[in-house]
Amino acid sequence: MTNQAANDLASEFAAKKIRQRVNDPKVADLLIPKNHGFGTRRLPLETGYYEVYNQENVTLIDINQTPIECITESGIKTSENEFEFDLLIYATGFDGVTGPYDRIDIKGKDGRSLKEDWTSFPRTLFGMQVDGYPNMFMILGPHTARGNIPRNIEEVVEWQTDLISFMAENKFDRVEPKSDAVDEWITTVSKASEGLLSSKIASWQTGVNRNVEGRSAPRVLGYNGGAVRYRKIIEDVASREYEEFTFSKMSQ
Repeated sequence: MTNQAANDLASEFAAKKIRQRVNDPKVADLLIPKNHGFGTRRLPLETGYYEVYNQENVTLIDINQTPIECITESGIKTSENEFEFDLLIYATGFDGVTGPYDRIDIKGKDGRSLKEDWTSFPRTLFGMQVDGYPNMFMILGPHTARGNIPRNIEEVVEWQTDLISFMAENKFDRVEPKSDAVDEWITTVSKASEGLLSSKIASWQTGVNRNVEGRSAPRVLGYNGGAVRYRKIIEDVASREYEEFTFSKMSQ
């Protein structure tokens, strides 16, 4: 993940295995990534995926070489051929991490827009809270730990449950992170991504998505310092009674 020579070896090994599993060398070559190394984009777990391309009823078309020109009454027309289908399944990508929040018109203090605030770089504390947006609890927001997502969500839910219990015990109605704490976390998140080969690759995990307008510049969207270290950080914050946060009551 950090050494280009080591990644090149892993990529060559993966390419060799794809060639062994796919009978047609031209099809195998299409299936071997050329613009990124092994593991620098999210790895799908698969069973029998590559063998599907050995079936007579499966054809692989590279739309980078022969782009789709239009959808016809009977199927799809590329720059080279027209294909007939009974069913079309659209899989055109999604706006990862920040996209679900952008689709909601979330407003904070003084009418601030979360979508506008996050245009260049999302600002969060632990991926769970946003300064200027009281009581905005996020379960899998930008800058949470990268790892096994169900496990990550579990620890985030439990931590936020304890935070809400702390508020109830002290009769607080509002909570939001302090701006200086957010600044410090942004620095931590940015440093954790430095040196990673994946940080140099355009993908939805680095905030790049050609299917979404304005998603051409890379952004750091996750904490890559490890789930164990992340857990220790947030547990330390809880043990000090959430000093990085500001609490208040509605009547104040």
